[in-house]
Amino acid sequence: MMPSACPGCGAQEGKGVWQVVMTRLSRGCKGLSRMIRRLSDQGSPVLFAPTTWAFWRNNIMCFCINNVLGHCLESLYCKVMDKCFGIIDDSYAVKFDPWYHPYWVYGIGGTAMTFIFEPIKKMILRRHRSLSGAMLETYAIAVLAAMGMELGFGLLVNRPDEDGNYPYWDNSKLPLNIFKQAWLVNDLVIGAVAVVHVWLAYPLLCKGMSRLSERAANAVFVATVGAFAAACVSSYTRLIKDGHL
Repeated sequence: MMPSACPGCGAQEGKGVWQVVMTRLSRGCKGLSRMIRRLSDQGSPVLFAPTTWAFWRNNIMCFCINNVLGHCLESLYCKVMDKCFGIIDDSYAVKFDPWYHPYWVYGIGGTAMTFIFEPIKKMILRRHRSLSGAMLETYAIAVLAAMGMELGFGLLVNRPDEDGNYPYWDNSKLPLNIFKQAWLVNDLVIGAVAVVHVWLAYPLLCKGMSRLSERAANAVFVATVGAFAAACVSSYTRLIKDGHL
């Protein structure tokens, strides 16, 4: 005779799988937290050392990478915003710019976040018992900084014409806009990206570069800058040829 099925076995098995998943997620988060803290502690002499060539080499490379990576992230972000709010005009540049076309605001923004946070990261860490608290404070500051930069750029280059048309973006009718230029939704997303840059991406790049010999590190730097220069020439040539510039 076949044994009867245990009524609670399926539920217990499902509960056991869920517990395994949560345990692994918890271990992964703790491991990531330890890695991030270790990167900041061990890499602090290089992360902000403006008197060294290694510091400027790393930041120039980050600037080049962020200009292109920011474009790719904006393309994805605009698709989401267009789907949710229908705010992306068909003539918006991100729809026809080559993916490798540099969006300078992201290179400048990433560099600004490095100079804002690297001098004060240790102080922020000391104020909090956990890394999550330090990252939350970083996020709040980054959102305010992003709001200030977005508003500043807007007031400088995105002033409306006599008909009220904005040349680059129009946040004037969106809820949560700041002086019709910045948009809090943008700033919240930019703040999250800034946290990843400050606590993970930039320290990882510095860590990787520090493991190379000086000659190899300079070779990687030259290759990165050269590839970025080629992307600039190629993308601007194409945009001029297509009549977009």
